[in-house]
Amino acid sequence: MVFIAVANGALRQLTFGRYMSELHAHQLSTAVGIVLLGVFIWAVIRVWPPSSAIQSLTIGLIWLVLTVAFEFVFGHFVGGQPWSRLLHDYNLFQGRVWVLVLIWVALAPYVFYHFRWISKIGYSKTISGWALDLFWLRLGT
Repeated sequence: MVFIAVANGALRQLTFGRYMSELHAHQLSTAVGIVLLGVFIWAVIRVWPPSSAIQSLTIGLIWLVLTVAFEFVFGHFVGGQPWSRLLHDYNLFQGRVWVLVLIWVALAPYVFYHFRWISKIGYSKTISGWALDLFWLRLGT
């Protein structure tokens, strides 16, 4: 996932980032990152499927923690970025949508696990059913 993030950042800097504002480039890069990470996570879940919905949520939460830890540790101690700059991308009120990537990384394993489960039994669950699964921990078991 780190390689996808680095490639996405390079794509932004070398292409559309030259032709749009930094904020719009950030927003477009976030959307591109969500798609690229989605393809990667889908492939991982397909090759190594979680054994349960709880396990898929656990995978997502571990990836979330590792992503945030890497961003802050690498960004600050290796990249030399001040903490305020690193926190800047979390400000939704200023149009910074990076947090959507983190939400997607956390939930995508569950989403793709659920799609896999649905295709196995031919059962189509509504969005409200997914919400109940997540919030009441009735995770399609």
